[in-house]
Amino acid sequence: MHPAVAVVGGGITGLTAAFALHRCGVPVVVYEATDRVGGAIRSVRVNGFLAEFGPNTILETSPRITQLVRDAGLSSRRLDPDPRAQARYLVRDGRPVPMPASPLGFFTTSLFSWRAKWAVLREPFVPAKRDDQEESIADFVRRRLNQEFLERAIDALVAGIYAGDPERLSVQQAFPKLAALEREYGSLIRGQIFGARARKRRGEVAKDRAPKFSFDEGLQVLPDTLRDRLGTAVQLRAAVTRIRRSGSGWQLTVRTPHGEQIREHSAVLLAAPAFKLAEISLETDGGHSLRFLGEIRYPPVASVVLGFRRQDVAHPCEGFGMLIPRIEGFRILGTIFSSSLFPNRAPAGHVTLTSYIGGERQPELAGLPADELYRITCEDLRVLLGVRGEPVFRHHYHWPRAIPQYNLGYGNHRRRMDELEQACPGLFFGGHYRDGISLGDSILSGLRAAERIASFHQASLRA
Repeated sequence: MHPAVAVVGGGITGLTAAFALHRCGVPVVVYEATDRVGGAIRSVRVNGFLAEFGPNTILETSPRITQLVRDAGLSSRRLDPDPRAQARYLVRDGRPVPMPASPLGFFTTSLFSWRAKWAVLREPFVPAKRDDQEESIADFVRRRLNQEFLERAIDALVAGIYAGDPERLSVQQAFPKLAALEREYGSLIRGQIFGARARKRRGEVAKDRAPKFSFDEGLQVLPDTLRDRLGTAVQLRAAVTRIRRSGSGWQLTVRTPHGEQIREHSAVLLAAPAFKLAEISLETDGGHSLRFLGEIRYPPVASVVLGFRRQDVAHPCEGFGMLIPRIEGFRILGTIFSSSLFPNRAPAGHVTLTSYIGGERQPELAGLPADELYRITCEDLRVLLGVRGEPVFRHHYHWPRAIPQYNLGYGNHRRRMDELEQACPGLFFGGHYRDGISLGDSILSGLRAAERIASFHQASLRA
């Protein structure tokens, strides 16, 4: 019998890849070092409140994501957002202002001065950058738009997506589609117009327009269901400590509660966080190593979920949530209006608000004691949303290393992964450190990895 494929990491990428391989008849084993699956996905229901401590939604950017939900038998448990929850807010002068939903709305909004609006009008005439050097998202925005647009919009967006620093994030690596619009069309505005046709032909949807969804009991439903479908193929509390080239396959040393075990596999998918993979000893004839993955920066983030009586929150909170630029001086990075987004996230007459603290903006705050995090969050929400009184529900989670930062030079990390895959047939990389940090990106990374591994597996059988 041909040895199974090993998947290192039971997060959404690893589970998706394993599920896809299992469905096409390729034997697979998932090794997860902790006692649960899902990685950054963590949903908790307490007293009628549902808290999400990692991602809150899946962006349906590809029909392949829809198909995964269908294949997992979860179509009936899928939840689409409340149609009234489309509004997004950007904080200006201490209050949330709705972000414009149309070109006309942009030119009439109070969020930006006439200088920023003029910068958008002249953007199609700004010469495109034609060299291959990586550029920070901050320099990119200053060059194509202006400083105000960076401080008032992009800084908040970067904090909301990456909990990152626009001065350090690489536009080519962190926002590759923005860089591609300039490269292919010479302008972001022209690219938005003409690029939409190309996306439609490919069946893809831009992230800012992609439908969002979750499940009746939160996003944890997806990894839990994939684990159930895979059965005994998922092994918890099984930490891979060494990967060694062995003949035409791979030998893994796995630390379990019953001691160390040696397992033989035909191929290996590395789908754990980069900082965990860096701790694994890789032994090959070429003397390769995974230690370079430890150079990837993961800032700390605290997720703070608070429930309030509806009458104690002045703001209607009808929408997705609010993003907060650094220039506004608040300590929270932003807040998702969780109970407005999906039903059954709070008991009747209550609201659930999910806020984030730390990241690259103020990493020292993320590790504060729970009571201090609750106090900080409530103080900011009192100013921003008119919150009164004490929360009736409090829950928080501290991610010491939360989101990989695709900072300047990240292209070198990706190049080294490509080179390792070429030099070590049967070794594959996939996950949020490789193919994009959103949940949708991670799912697609797992599906693409499964295709590559299945092809390799079939070729191995013929050899």
